[in-house]
Amino acid sequence: MTAWTARFSERMAHVRASEIRELLKLLDQPDILSFAGGIPDPALFPTERISELYGEVLAQSGPQALQYSISEGLPALRRWIAERMTLGGVPCDEGNIVITAGSQQALDLIGKLFLSRGDTVLAERPTYMGALGAFNAYEPTYADLDGEVPAGARLAYLVPDFANPSGRTMPRREREALLDRAAAHDLVVVEDGAYRELRFAGTDEPSLIALDVARSGSIENARTLFCGTFSKTLSPALRLGWVCAPRAVIDKLVLLKQGCDLHVSTINQMVAARVVAEGYDAHLERLRAHYRERASAMQTALARHMPMGVTWSKPQGGMFVWLQLPEGLDGAQLLEAALAEERVAFVPGAPFFAVDPQPNTLRLSYSLPSPAEIDEGVRRLSRVIEARLASRYSAAAAG
Repeated sequence: MTAWTARFSERMAHVRASEIRELLKLLDQPDILSFAGGIPDPALFPTERISELYGEVLAQSGPQALQYSISEGLPALRRWIAERMTLGGVPCDEGNIVITAGSQQALDLIGKLFLSRGDTVLAERPTYMGALGAFNAYEPTYADLDGEVPAGARLAYLVPDFANPSGRTMPRREREALLDRAAAHDLVVVEDGAYRELRFAGTDEPSLIALDVARSGSIENARTLFCGTFSKTLSPALRLGWVCAPRAVIDKLVLLKQGCDLHVSTINQMVAARVVAEGYDAHLERLRAHYRERASAMQTALARHMPMGVTWSKPQGGMFVWLQLPEGLDGAQLLEAALAEERVAFVPGAPFFAVDPQPNTLRLSYSLPSPAEIDEGVRRLSRVIEARLASRYSAAAAG
């Protein structure tokens, strides 16, 4: 057999399988109660209207819809996104937008554009593991976003609204302080806005890019790149995300995209452009009401069932709750036990840390289960945690 491993590039040593993608395979097992994947509830997809629009687009623009298109993305969709960014305090036009295959491709292209081997990425602890996966191929090192900025720091990455995995929202004073540090150290700031539209409680915070534009006077003078997506609001399968940034950055991202996949599906962009033009805000309100109910059910279940010593976040939007377990418990070991004993799944917390992982953490997603399933799943999980705590205390008493 051919010895393929010796032929792979050096960068492949830094590429790892996504633990979340592996855990998603559990969703095919009907007896598993899963809090693992941050997956939108398919009941919320505008399936019927999207189906109708594919027919309309093919009937009206069939040859164009099925043809190659420009790498920047459909002008009508880019204009709609630019108008929405402008309403959010980021005056811009379609020249400041590139459409990507989900925001995951946006992160990969940004890593390719800005990172060389040994450059440092500042990231939150914990942070989105998909971003680490995108950046790892370009062989950076990592440092804590809240720590000292080391020499060689090039880029700061964060999810400031309802973060994956923590559910945390960064207060305005911290956003301003981050932009101060970025200016002092000449950092590119990558703002991942995947969950920004899913606020169901509290008061909106301005986006980092809006604060940056207000400081610098123009998007062309800003150092923040905003990554958006329709995956959490319309459908992941459309594979539609975008970057909003200065034109000098967009131009380079377009060149990289040309070498990657030429462009995002033309027909998907046409359908999405029509969907969002027909009442996107009303659609978002339905999503927010749904996730508000699920988040409330999760908070109630955790308060009812979790043993003393377990703490958790209280998000005002998004899809995730972050649990901190008592010292000595390991999320990965707990998952094995939870699957074997109670048929409940979640994501261990350690893989979400680029540096200094905390094994006594885990992420729960409330996006898919019903309120009754949330209560039952948390009850099962609490039994596993209580059993491990009891075993540990017994061992300590015996010793």
